[in-house]
Amino acid sequence: MDQEKVNEFLGRFVADLAATEAAGSVVIGQRLGLYRALAEGPATPEEFAERTGCHRRYLTEWLRGQAAGGYVAYEPKTGRFSLTEEQAYCLADPNGPNLPAAFLIALGMLRAEPRITEAFRTGEGFGWHEHHEDVFVGCDAFFRPGYAAELIPHWIPALDGVDEKLTAGGRVADLGCGLGSSSLLLAEAYPRVTVAGSDYHADSIALARKKAAEAGLSDRVSFEVATAQTFTGTGYDLVTMFDCLHDMGDPLAAARRVREALAPDGTWLLVEPNASDTVEENFNPVGRLYYSGSTFLCVPNALSQPGGYALGAQAGEAAMRELIAEAGFSRFRRAAETPFNVVYEVRL
Repeated sequence: MDQEKVNEFLGRFVADLAATEAAGSVVIGQRLGLYRALAEGPATPEEFAERTGCHRRYLTEWLRGQAAGGYVAYEPKTGRFSLTEEQAYCLADPNGPNLPAAFLIALGMLRAEPRITEAFRTGEGFGWHEHHEDVFVGCDAFFRPGYAAELIPHWIPALDGVDEKLTAGGRVADLGCGLGSSSLLLAEAYPRVTVAGSDYHADSIALARKKAAEAGLSDRVSFEVATAQTFTGTGYDLVTMFDCLHDMGDPLAAARRVREALAPDGTWLLVEPNASDTVEENFNPVGRLYYSGSTFLCVPNALSQPGGYALGAQAGEAAMRELIAEAGFSRFRRAAETPFNVVYEVRL
């Protein structure tokens, strides 16, 4: 046994364990608004306690732990902690990537560990709706900034003729819409568009309806509790699916329902995690992130539904292309991509 390799592996373990334990502190920072408060300016723990109204001793440990992880800056001469411009953007800016929300998802899904462990033995599924609410709220909060940055400026223009069609006033079906952020983004960007969002999770749809009302868009954005195989309506100019097809027990039936629902010249905007068809090419930090989420969220949900599929979050383009072709579509192309997502344009 090579002791240097043992030490190298132990170093990796310490980094992983530290990051795992730190997830709770990041979520505390989000829930209590600590990142936003620290973005106001440098502070010692005593000053930060006055600023936030939280207990100095807890804040001291929190600040030091955040600095040890590189999430907070520290000035030894003054004893003050602060956020750099980049840290503030990622952790505290409402228009930033909202990274703490990702930790909220992680902690939420890990609450299901006993059930997922048992599912390994039995092969039974564990539905999305059975998870803690932090999973649903965290997903909406984390994914929304990415969609806001990419959907209207980049993804829609990458589709043939879709921007012009929506500008003129098209009909959109947003499947697996969750709390409705993607639906509202489309309606806000295109004032003549009507959007019909759907999701099988009733609690998410209730929150989506509330968000639509608060945004003053209930006249153009509607939501229904329905699966991707049973959503209502036909003649849609655009059908969208954001990071959800791979979660479904029967994605083929969903694809066939999309084919029925599209107008003859309609487009299906399919957004999926970015993954290679070659398994070992996914052995990287992003792949590890997706495989972990898929173990707790995607595959268990698919196995909880009829259909027999469990594509998982790293299915790859070849699996998607094969499924789309089997559903009867004739055109399928990669229209855009980010380090985390691939955008497919699908047509009849």
